Amino acid sequence: MSIKPLDLTGGKSVYCFNESQLNTAFELADGDTESGEKIRAAVASLENDLNRNERCAVAFRIIDNLNKTSDA
Repeated sequence: MSIKPLDLTGGKSVYCFNESQLNTAFELADGDTESGEKIRAAVASLENDLNRNERCAVAFRIIDNLNKTSDA
């Protein structure tokens, strides 16, 4: 009897980002703009108030909400 291999990846991929999207997001967050300041303040608050797992849950919730909605 053969043993089924373990899936070490944690499951199938759900969300995909390309390098351009990631770079654009970092530019917005790191920029010397009002948006950049707001993003950095929000991230600092989350990192101060939440543990790693809680921050991960917030990140996935935001990504999922963005995936389900549009600005239109």
